[in-house]
Amino acid sequence: MSEAAPRFSVVMPTYRRAGIVERMVAALDRQTERSFEAIVVVDGDADDSAARLRALDTTFPLTVIEQENAGAATARNTGASAARGDLLLFLDDDMEADPGLLAAHAASHAAGADIVIGHLPLHPDSPPTLISEGVGGWAQRRRERLESARENLPLDDLLTGQMSVEREAFLRLGGFDGHFTRDGLYGGEDLDFGYRALQDGMRIDFNPEAISYQYYDVDPEEYLKRSYETGRSDEELRVKHPDRAGRATTGRRLETRTAKILYAPFVVLPGALGRPLRAAVSGLVRAGRRSERVRRSFFAARTMEYQRGVRDTRRALSTGHAVVLAYHAVEDLSGDRILGPYGVPPARLGAQLDALRRAGRRFITLDTLLEALAGRTTLPRGAVLVTFDDAYVSVLETGVPELRRRGVPAVVFAVAGHTGGTNAWDHKEGRTRLELLDADGLHALTGAAIEIGSHTVSHRQLPTFDDAALDHELTASADLIEGMGLPRPRALAYPYGAFDERVAAATRAAGYEVAFTIEAGAVERGTPRMLLPRIEVLAEDGPFALTLKVFCARHPRLRRVLGRVRQLVAS
Repeated sequence: MSEAAPRFSVVMPTYRRAGIVERMVAALDRQTERSFEAIVVVDGDADDSAARLRALDTTFPLTVIEQENAGAATARNTGASAARGDLLLFLDDDMEADPGLLAAHAASHAAGADIVIGHLPLHPDSPPTLISEGVGGWAQRRRERLESARENLPLDDLLTGQMSVEREAFLRLGGFDGHFTRDGLYGGEDLDFGYRALQDGMRIDFNPEAISYQYYDVDPEEYLKRSYETGRSDEELRVKHPDRAGRATTGRRLETRTAKILYAPFVVLPGALGRPLRAAVSGLVRAGRRSERVRRSFFAARTMEYQRGVRDTRRALSTGHAVVLAYHAVEDLSGDRILGPYGVPPARLGAQLDALRRAGRRFITLDTLLEALAGRTTLPRGAVLVTFDDAYVSVLETGVPELRRRGVPAVVFAVAGHTGGTNAWDHKEGRTRLELLDADGLHALTGAAIEIGSHTVSHRQLPTFDDAALDHELTASADLIEGMGLPRPRALAYPYGAFDERVAAATRAAGYEVAFTIEAGAVERGTPRMLLPRIEVLAEDGPFALTLKVFCARHPRLRRVLGRVRQLVAS
């Protein structure tokens, strides 16, 4: 007769922490919930952890698995694959479980939670240092933050230090991504899993009664290394999930002028040059110094290391960047006070394209941009994508000859419910009626190396729609374009550049690969796919002025300076 499966499987990875992990596993004997097993995965035989754990006399089933060093995420996956319980509780090897830990997790799951996270107060036996003091304060602030968040838990607070999940759901999602903790790297796998869980519709609850005490005894230099790795993993997360909300950056910027002068240079200099600085501030903390000056210095070094991790990873993963231009009509509309700025005469369009090419810009297709966003290719230096909103007849009649003469590809965003009509959304007193391309005209564009995208059905601001109408605007516009015998659009441009998180999520759900705003900036790998920036091109933009706008796309401060200069000239 086989032994009944336990309700919980406690999975704990460990590496080179024999004394601590032995103590934490032994503490599980005090659990009030008795239906559980523990699985400890020794991630590399670097000490006598496995032997000491097997020698423990426990009142619960204990399995010790040894594997070649593969990182914490892979070790957790190994433990999960050996688990027999319906619920997995992942616990770090420095977490001492409160006697009611499993019971609290069980209560939250019984109340409908798919994933449960708990409170992680500092263990009272932790050595009193500047770092452990900071960890204790963070844990308390985290508890307060999560209790106030209720159902909208911040993704950044989902940590594998203490997290339970249904085993079937964990396996269905593919477990943790071992890439984040490869080759001894640290962090990121928990946030990646949490993001995938939220995308899957799983419910994540915080239970303040689920308590595990963190015994924190990390050397200051190791702490700074982990800060670098946090920057690295944050950047890898941004690339893997470009549409996820960004991590909170509190404490991740150098705040004071002194800190910027002393530490900012080491963010961009080779890491070896900052080693003496890291060693100096770490030595002060290791020696027990806890003055305000030491605290500021050490945590400025932490921020420096985080920023270095972000920068180094961004450079390693970079596929280059592209500037996307947003044109409208290709004709002189100077007589129209409202629409005038959005009409670029064909001669000016040609001069602008020539100036950009002389400045070293290279014109790319949407395909090239999508391949780069996926990390499958590198963008050419100076990449520019040309787009036109609304699909005016003038784009075909006077714009295409200028594009074709220079071999410039483009994307045209059609208002699917108005093809063959006019710009009805602009039909107000004194505004010019502009003809829109019909199906034949759109087909003619595709023969000129131009891809057709969607500009919705009606050209109304998408945030004003309820959910059903929003879905119709996004899906029906693609259906209408495809119904004309054209390829189903892969890209959408938000009318008036208006969007919010709900709109972006609905656009993704409608099947679009990318969506464009009219917020200034440049596109690179890791830019949110549904929020790709564009530079609006206006009639007043001479060739040199547009070249400057494109150059400043990646530099917000330069953009602001340029805007002030133009305002002064105009006044």
